[in-house]
Amino acid sequence: MNDLRTRRADRARRGRLGPAALADGAATVLTGNDNGSMVTAAPRLYPHMWSWDAAFISIGLAHLSVDRAAREIETLLGAQWRSGMVPHIVFGSDDAEYFPGPDRWGTAELCGDAPRAPRTSGICQPPVHAIALRRVVDIGRRGSPADVARVEELLRFCWPRLYRWHAWLARHRDPLGSGLLCLVHGWESGMDNSPRWDRPYAAVQVGADLPPYVRLDNRVVADVRERPSDTEYDRYLWLVEEMRRVHYDPDAVVRTSSFLVGDVFVTALFALACSVLAELGEDFGTATDDEVARLRSWAARSRSAVVSSCDPATGLARDYDLRASGWLATSTIAGFAPLLCGGLAVHREAALLATFQGPDWAGYPGLLAAVPPSVSPADPGFRPRTYWRGPVWPVVTWLFGWALQRRGLLEPALRLRTEGLRLVVDGTFAEYYHPFSGEPLGSHGQSWTAAVVLDWLPAR
Repeated sequence: MNDLRTRRADRARRGRLGPAALADGAATVLTGNDNGSMVTAAPRLYPHMWSWDAAFISIGLAHLSVDRAAREIETLLGAQWRSGMVPHIVFGSDDAEYFPGPDRWGTAELCGDAPRAPRTSGICQPPVHAIALRRVVDIGRRGSPADVARVEELLRFCWPRLYRWHAWLARHRDPLGSGLLCLVHGWESGMDNSPRWDRPYAAVQVGADLPPYVRLDNRVVADVRERPSDTEYDRYLWLVEEMRRVHYDPDAVVRTSSFLVGDVFVTALFALACSVLAELGEDFGTATDDEVARLRSWAARSRSAVVSSCDPATGLARDYDLRASGWLATSTIAGFAPLLCGGLAVHREAALLATFQGPDWAGYPGLLAAVPPSVSPADPGFRPRTYWRGPVWPVVTWLFGWALQRRGLLEPALRLRTEGLRLVVDGTFAEYYHPFSGEPLGSHGQSWTAAVVLDWLPAR
């Protein structure tokens, strides 16, 4: 209790920025992290471009420069593999230290589908890009004639590439044919060390021939409680070795990976993004009728898979471990995936939203802001300082707020925006926050945090 009081006092000493100062601070983060070709995810910990980070970053950039936002998305999709996959990392400067870097992945050397330049990783991340494109287009259409022309140009560039990306996921990551998209690495979820993956990771047997490595992340974040353990990292790197040994062939990876999990959160985002991309294609005439129909079919199938995953006892959605042939029931934010994509009967959705806002989640006593942490504070495994095992992530709060607003649930969407801003008014723009004290954790000056703050704030 004394430690919590101390940390809240530290936050109070940092002060509360007003909207104008907060917007200026967020803009400074984005411009300061811009290396000319990309806005890096964070100045020291993540000095390259991450796929789903870039999507959110483009939304924030659109409030500063529609053209710069468009170029961010174009940079990411310019690294798309010939197969259609959008890689989870696009590497920038070779001088920027990060592990595992491009040499460890070796994608261009091992797979003809991977681009030789820029160099990339060999896995993907959540398909939020159509959502970002929708938001950038909406912001641009309210701007100058030049902004309107720029987003129309962006749409013509992005739409066929995003369609190929969605087609790749539907073809290569739905091995059950049910619409439930599967991951071959926890990193693909964006929630790297979430308790969702504890059982599947525990089954990964690390080979004795795992090449040696030296972590760099713990040099930046000194408190090891905020980062995954060395044992977790061994498993992460072994899964990369397995992919290398089949030359990143997507079907071979799914057949041979020690980790294969149906992810309800990614599946819900895919369903939502397919619907958004179909609407963009119809509204702007960039799609054929057949393409729109396929997108809507993928959306419906994945939405149904998310709904079918829900635990009858708790109402929360569950991941599915294909290697162990069993459901994974954990008290994490992913359990609320149906609120992103819809599909539940009205009474079931109302019950799930009540849980989301209730005393085990956003309404848990003592939270600094009424937004859901990554793990329920009522869960015995809750760890409030450790990455995806308890802290609050502003970007996830934004995502639920945007989806709820889109689906007409305006009051809870507004509440998430208001409470999300309450969390970030210290101006550190941290990667994630302690849910009770509001202490900024992980990397500070995180680009996607700054981006969603700009989108939450009133237009100036």
